[in-house]
Amino acid sequence: MAQLCIALVAGEASGDILGSGLMRALKVRHPDVRFIGVGGPLMEAEGLQSYFPMERLAVMGLVEVLGRLRELLKRRKLLIQTLIEQKPDAFIGIDAPDFNLTIELKLRQAGIKTVHYVSPSVWAWRQKRVLKIRQGCDLMLTLLPFEARFYEEQGVPVRFVGHPLADTIPLECDRAAARAALGLGDGPVVALMPGSRGGEVGRLGALFLDAAQRLSERVPGVRFVLPCANASRRAQVEQMLSGRQLALTLLDGKSHQALAACDAVLIASGTATLEALLFKRPMVVAYRLAPLTYWILKRLVKSPYVSLPNLLAQRELVPELLQDAATSEALAATLAPLVRDGSLQTERFDEIHRTLRRDASNQAADAVLALLERR
Repeated sequence: MAQLCIALVAGEASGDILGSGLMRALKVRHPDVRFIGVGGPLMEAEGLQSYFPMERLAVMGLVEVLGRLRELLKRRKLLIQTLIEQKPDAFIGIDAPDFNLTIELKLRQAGIKTVHYVSPSVWAWRQKRVLKIRQGCDLMLTLLPFEARFYEEQGVPVRFVGHPLADTIPLECDRAAARAALGLGDGPVVALMPGSRGGEVGRLGALFLDAAQRLSERVPGVRFVLPCANASRRAQVEQMLSGRQLALTLLDGKSHQALAACDAVLIASGTATLEALLFKRPMVVAYRLAPLTYWILKRLVKSPYVSLPNLLAQRELVPELLQDAATSEALAATLAPLVRDGSLQTERFDEIHRTLRRDASNQAADAVLALLERR
């Protein structure tokens, strides 16, 4: 067999992690495989020749995208031309659907096999995108089982590969060791996780700190840890803390240690809720959006839940307090009983962890190679 050439495009850090794991698994099966495309430092370390820095694709939010739209469209057009000339055996678009789905469509029309790794939330909103996926994608690799069921119903070839976080987070973790590492000792500990982006922390940070103050009145001796994604998030939180009396430890990163150490979590909706589930920690999920955005999404979103634990269980395992329901009093009242004993909530968490723990990178590599054999 001729040397295998695989093209990959990842748009942000989470995609770089997924891509590097998949590349490692492919190299075990094909040691001389060649990788081209766009990725970050982890993918480059596995041998990817990146055509331009991945950071040029990592743009969040509608307004921010508009400022960079011309550059993004120009880069994508050039990338499509380059990849059609290079004729890789397969193209793997990792997440970044708004950028990658168009590339997949054009390359598939040019006779190149295409894979999309990580489903966009089409099952929840903008369901029409599934038509573009069906046209542009030879294979969809999903991290979650309910996503695969959705694609099967829509006639899109799909493989559920499991979630890499479920592979890396142990089935059981040592709470006492995590507390010792963070210098926390005994007594109730609650992790506050208002999100990693500036906008999220702006909307939820003060609310979470207010809820923590109210919880302190309900749960004697409770302490708090708040992992900050970076220095600017830390500065943002420190500003909100001025004048408050709160037994709070700010951490630089270390979100996994915070989850391992705590008794319960007050958390923003997002991937972090899955991490809290994998650490088997009871949680209260809260979210607030700009009122207009919330009004629009409420009409577009087809799913009854927003948090991954509830989506995975297909029922309400964890309380979700959204928008006007997310008051500091309601958050504290919902959290207090979970700090004392959250075992009722976490009963299903272990079962979900085992369902998602499938050795995702190897599953994904096998699926890609099986696709290439179907000539």
